[in-house]
Amino acid sequence: MKKRLWLTIPLILILSVVILYIFPVSGDMPLWLSIVPPLIAIVMALMVKEVISSLFFGVLSGAFIMALYAGQGPAEALGGGLLRTVDHYVVGALFEYEHIQIIVFTLVIGGMVRLITANGGMRGVVNWLSRRAKGARSGQLMTFIMDLCVFFDDYSNTLVVGNTMRPIADKLKISREKLSYIVDSTSAPIVSIAFVTTWIGAELSYIQEGLDVIGHDASAYTVFLHSLAYSFYPILTLGFVLMIIFSGRDYGPMLRAERQARVATSNASKNAENKTSDAHLIDALIPLLVLIFGTIVGLFATGYKSEVWHDQSLGFMSRLSAIIGNANSFEALLWSSLLSLLTAIVMTLWRGTLTFQKIMEEMIEGLKTMFNAVLILTMAWSISLITKDMHTAEFVSQLLVQWSLSPVLVPMLTFILAALIGFSTGTSWGTMAILYPLILPASWMLCIKEGMSVADTMPLFYNVVASVLAGAVMGDHCSPISDTTIMSSLASGCDHLQHVSTQMPYALTVGAVAVFIGVLPTSLGLPSWAAFVLGLIVLAIIIRFVGKKV
Repeated sequence: MKKRLWLTIPLILILSVVILYIFPVSGDMPLWLSIVPPLIAIVMALMVKEVISSLFFGVLSGAFIMALYAGQGPAEALGGGLLRTVDHYVVGALFEYEHIQIIVFTLVIGGMVRLITANGGMRGVVNWLSRRAKGARSGQLMTFIMDLCVFFDDYSNTLVVGNTMRPIADKLKISREKLSYIVDSTSAPIVSIAFVTTWIGAELSYIQEGLDVIGHDASAYTVFLHSLAYSFYPILTLGFVLMIIFSGRDYGPMLRAERQARVATSNASKNAENKTSDAHLIDALIPLLVLIFGTIVGLFATGYKSEVWHDQSLGFMSRLSAIIGNANSFEALLWSSLLSLLTAIVMTLWRGTLTFQKIMEEMIEGLKTMFNAVLILTMAWSISLITKDMHTAEFVSQLLVQWSLSPVLVPMLTFILAALIGFSTGTSWGTMAILYPLILPASWMLCIKEGMSVADTMPLFYNVVASVLAGAVMGDHCSPISDTTIMSSLASGCDHLQHVSTQMPYALTVGAVAVFIGVLPTSLGLPSWAAFVLGLIVLAIIIRFVGKKV
């Protein structure tokens, strides 16, 4: 690692000098420079295999470039950029109210998981599940099913399922890479397309912004429902995960990780077994149920509006989705995690498993285990701020708008563009926020300009709506600076860059099939159901002939 680090830093400095020599600093900053910070962070992370320093250098490069174009000399810009990286971007990321909520939620979850492990509850869950999961295949399938059950929020999904299934995966010799892949590749896809989730409010508000620009009178929720018929990447990803599980086949870095896990001795599972002789399923089950149902109740409470709930012109699911969409998901997560932790403390005291002093010690140790997650999340948010200040998303999206395109190509290019932005910025929500208000009006106007009727335009329009969401999720899956990808690897106990390198080939496989079997053919008139069937068949063939038995 040290050798790679000392090779990477001079390479970045030499590249910076070359860029400054070829493109001297004068006037306004060229917009193409906005891709430098995420590019440096991603390339350095892949070379050095360490994400925190890579994110830091990415932020520093952006602060340095902006200081140069603010009129500062190179030495002054470097020193000022270093200070601004800390006092503006790192601190700015921490001062975001929602970010603080996520940090507190993450810490509380860490304390709760540590406590239900120490009091024997997690061991009880492991014992109960282990009797039903007899091998790697059933263990992976159980992880997938648990992911589907926690469908309402991706943060809760990754943290709860990853932490719960980790000791079971160790015992069944499932690699941490495979566990984090199943957790990550099930959470965002199911949350992004489910009718009642913490994403629905953001999705509907972004779609509504685009509808307002073009003056279309359709409701955002109706457009969202129609777009599900074109949500190829999320749905095909869920199918692909299931096929990987049942086939027992893998390929690429995942195959090596799985084979190593099968022959390795699991110290983690031994440690879990020796942690305590008591193993009470209920000590973990009740706190986890409080977390899950508490989140649902919290979402309903924070989003409840009497006029919506009593509006008889709306169906039950429409009313429920409107309320959940209007909810404050972060407050709901905070409330439920706190209640879950308090429940675990009370149950531990009631059973007399641990003393109050020991409970506090274990809880604090749980908080400490999440420090690395908080640090990485903070740096990921910092680079997100720098890309926002440098207008990275606008630069990438303008490339599409400026090209003269056939309307049938717009959904495919929208998917690719969303994936690139999601990969570069590490945020699917940010990608949707930028692209929906821009791409929806652009695609609509392009179709009208080509003389297409409204009836012919709507299928393409729905395809574009779905492609923004699907591409954003795919880019998020491939990005090493994505917060949900980071949380998936940390919750599963997997090295973050190992998680990225093993998941990326699978995400790219499904993404390619989604584009060339789903998005493009349906733009040309192929029924979406036929595209889904054909896509699943192609993925099955790839797994059969490219994948190898573990």
